[in-house]
Amino acid sequence: MNLPTEIFGNVIVVHTPEELGSDQADAFEAYIPTLDRRQVVLDLDGTEMIDSRGLAALLTVQDNVRNAGGEVKVTTSNATNRKVLEITRLDQQLEVYENVLDAVRSFR
Repeated sequence: MNLPTEIFGNVIVVHTPEELGSDQADAFEAYIPTLDRRQVVLDLDGTEMIDSRGLAALLTVQDNVRNAGGEVKVTTSNATNRKVLEITRLDQQLEVYENVLDAVRSFR
């Protein structure tokens, strides 16, 4: 898996795939540890479908990055994705921001 990324100093922003489900979750989980930064923002705005396996992958990625001494934050202005995070209460386990810049700034 190769996802679009942006670098802001020590922070890397990863734009998640259009679909984050059982077909993509394993590759997504394996991709994030290959990044050269440990401060990671996952931008869900381009993700149009996320299922339970995709949600679990977000938590796995967070755990893996934390175990490596880093931190993960999530950003989405997409109302549907935000609602999914709220309904599943993942917004209480992940730091969720409205936009990429706010998430990047939160690392400082």
